[in-house]
Amino acid sequence: MKNNNSHYLSLMLKILLFVDVLIFFGSFTLASIESFEQFLQFDFISKGVIFTITLQLSCLGLGLYKSKLREKFGGIAQRLILAIIISFVLLNILQIFIQSPLYHGQILFNACLFSLILSASFRLILIAFNVLGLARSNVLVLGVGQRALIIEKRMRREIDRKGFNLLGFVSMPGDTEVFINEDNLIKLDTSIIEYVLNNHIHEIVVATDERRENLPVDELFACKIRGVLVSDILDFIERETGQIAVNLIYPSWVIYSEGFTSNNDLRNSLDWLFNACLSLILLVITWPFMLMAYFAIKIENGLFSPAFFWQERVGLNGRIFNMVKFRSMQEDSEPNGAECTSISDPRVTKVGHYLRKYRIDELPQIYNVLAGDMGFVGPRPERPEFVEKFRKIIPYYNERHNVKAGITGWAQLKYPYGADDKDAQEKLKFDLYYIKHRSFMLDLLILIQTAEVVLFGKGR
Repeated sequence: MKNNNSHYLSLMLKILLFVDVLIFFGSFTLASIESFEQFLQFDFISKGVIFTITLQLSCLGLGLYKSKLREKFGGIAQRLILAIIISFVLLNILQIFIQSPLYHGQILFNACLFSLILSASFRLILIAFNVLGLARSNVLVLGVGQRALIIEKRMRREIDRKGFNLLGFVSMPGDTEVFINEDNLIKLDTSIIEYVLNNHIHEIVVATDERRENLPVDELFACKIRGVLVSDILDFIERETGQIAVNLIYPSWVIYSEGFTSNNDLRNSLDWLFNACLSLILLVITWPFMLMAYFAIKIENGLFSPAFFWQERVGLNGRIFNMVKFRSMQEDSEPNGAECTSISDPRVTKVGHYLRKYRIDELPQIYNVLAGDMGFVGPRPERPEFVEKFRKIIPYYNERHNVKAGITGWAQLKYPYGADDKDAQEKLKFDLYYIKHRSFMLDLLILIQTAEVVLFGKGR
């Protein structure tokens, strides 16, 4: 059986390798050439060849020429930066070892810098316009039942499929009923392995409702050894949407996965120091706004009215603490007990409306961060009454207390403001994703996006 997929990938990689040769040699030329006569000299050409080969070997070692590399631009840029740094160090070591100054320091630095800029720009163009197929993988879904329907419903828009092309859904014995739109169904007239190879499939997503004794294990194995990625629907949704589908979770997935506990020891060890430094920086920047908010509340509500609002919330490991905010609602706004707030809540004061819109009401929580009850980034802390309720009706809800609560979080960026049980479950999907993947880089990304929300008034 002819593997057209392999031939296609081979051609794609040859083109990428050839362009990188031109970029690396051209960068060296740009950084060091003084005249056309110099370019024709054997010494100049040999130095350029050594430079180019070193960079390409580094890129090869870091997986930049892997046929199945399906990284987003951020991941590719990180690999490329590391490859350039390694090459720079290796070429300097080579000069010391052979006791010959092959490259002037500034020339070598400039050549590496030009290579990084041009190669990163080239790959950005490939991803942006899906040239050579680098940006998007072709995906085939096994299943047409309830589980498969989640992919069709949640990823029906083009923006939801930025990282892949969904070729269609294949009916499997484990599906009791067909829920997928007929236009998206694929009726195979060949074996799965033949269809996969003939249609350049990069990934198979297993989304059958009942997989025991219903999966084509031999064919999936044959696809796997040919370099096709075989994914569970939970892992696929997690990767593509930035959330964990709690309604699909089954015990074995939790047991065999990394679970919902952070294994980043460095991040855990420096957690309080990282958050305390950010708190002090934020305090220095925002204290004038906090002072104006304090006086605005006093002017609207009266000189003797409280400007701060303290409320019990559930934090790390279920411990209850008192969270502080600027008061944005009228006093005694809950005569009948705990109530969820809504988007156009009539209890919100005029000043409170602007405090909430620009998240100024959250700034006093700097105190909670310094006290160690909260972090800057994490799941938003809920009230004990709501936690007790959600734990009973939402699976895995208590797992969000495996990390400190945060002033801002992944769920706040990815999901609109909501106040009912369904909204709580949807937010949990993003909270669990954050807990599983949290790192300094993810925290930084969330903080940057939160700043955009605040500056442009996109808050609630």
